[in-house]
Amino acid sequence: MAIQGAIPVEFGTVFPYGAYALGVEAITDFETKRPQMDKDTGLPLWAVDVIDADPDARGKAKSVKVKVAAQVCPTLPDEVQGLPFRPIEFESMSVMPYVDDNGRRPRVAYSLRARGVKTPGAGGGRAKTPANAGATAKGGE
Repeated sequence: MAIQGAIPVEFGTVFPYGAYALGVEAITDFETKRPQMDKDTGLPLWAVDVIDADPDARGKAKSVKVKVAAQVCPTLPDEVQGLPFRPIEFESMSVMPYVDDNGRRPRVAYSLRARGVKTPGAGGGRAKTPANAGATAKGGE
């Protein structure tokens, strides 16, 4: 099969109505209690908590985490005045399907990755993502 690993995908395909970031935190390895590192780049992994702006999204699909590999914590776009979250776009996204067997019955779930974050509508630059050079969009959960 030609597809190996994560599948590249456009931000607008994953979040056609946009997305809002609630926060970002380091991902810690459960066993070692140290920062989890990206297998391809060796950079620390960060989880951005995201709310999908799709009005039809419900339950687990409404709130997701997008992993970003970066040397330092990605800087989120500015808040919208009066709201507790920030409009966000992700650069160079990828999706990795996997089987989630933690519930009553197994289901297909998706791990989302990105190489960087930016303010919606901000050109192709990497503003808001200091030191993300070398980050990867490959990998799984």
